[in-house]
Amino acid sequence: MPVSIRSDATPVTPSLLRDWPLPAPGEDKYSRGSVLVIGGARSTPGAALLAGTAALRAGAGKLVMAVPESVAVHLAVALPEAGVTGLPENSRGSLGPDGLDRLSADLESCDALLIGPGLDDIDLTEELLAALLADKSVSGDAAIILDAFALGCLPRLGDRLDPWRGRLLITPNPTEAGVLLGRDIGDLAADVVEVARRYDAVVSCQGLVARPPGGDATDTDATDADATDTGGPEDASLWEITTGYGGLGTSGSGDVLAGAIAGLRARGTTDAQAACWGSHLHAAAADRLASRLGPMGFLARELADQLPALMLELNT
Repeated sequence: MPVSIRSDATPVTPSLLRDWPLPAPGEDKYSRGSVLVIGGARSTPGAALLAGTAALRAGAGKLVMAVPESVAVHLAVALPEAGVTGLPENSRGSLGPDGLDRLSADLESCDALLIGPGLDDIDLTEELLAALLADKSVSGDAAIILDAFALGCLPRLGDRLDPWRGRLLITPNPTEAGVLLGRDIGDLAADVVEVARRYDAVVSCQGLVARPPGGDATDTDATDADATDTGGPEDASLWEITTGYGGLGTSGSGDVLAGAIAGLRARGTTDAQAACWGSHLHAAAADRLASRLGPMGFLARELADQLPALMLELNT
């Protein structure tokens, strides 16, 4: 179980989440939002698969995955619930900026755009992000979730990042948080807050969730909970997850977290709510698996399967 790091962090407990309910399911898949995942490589297609599965398990209504052409058919078979678009890749099977015109309709219609799971070339990822930032077809209303190499590129982008400021959710581990700040991490909580401020992003990092000053506390697209009420769960700027096991430190776990956050955000939560709910669900799924299988050895793909039941318990 995590040890409290900052006394001024608001604990994310089941009680807090019940006071901050998720959006109603709606009448059809379109009312639960659309997620577009851009990721994967010839050697790491599973990362995109894990993220996409988690987005659907978190309740997103529609999923499209944009992956290298060499693995597109395999992923379409592995996850038949998703639409899959193959993009051009280089000789090593890595994605870059080519072929984004194939995604124009999906970029215009998605509610959450997740970039990063499985991308394996930092320079090509930077080119991909730069092309997306300049692409007029990217919806101005979509939340942008960045993971892995995609968030590691942020310091390189400078002012080019401006179109996405204020709608970013990023999921660094402590090492990646250090890359974002250009220095070693010292006080994790203070540094996570600094990452949120510097990139104008909601940040989920190793059980801490931070929102930048002037973040989405007053968003009008919040859930049934009134996000403008004073004293409510969304009035904080720093939250701390209060559960979770060391077994979360396993290959693919971060892809599941990013996908869960994307799926929740697509449903109509605010950025901070998606990050707090997604981070808690991710950790609580590990608790549940640890109670059955032991604190280590469960698989990342098993985490996603726990999400629907956990949401049901917390939303009733």
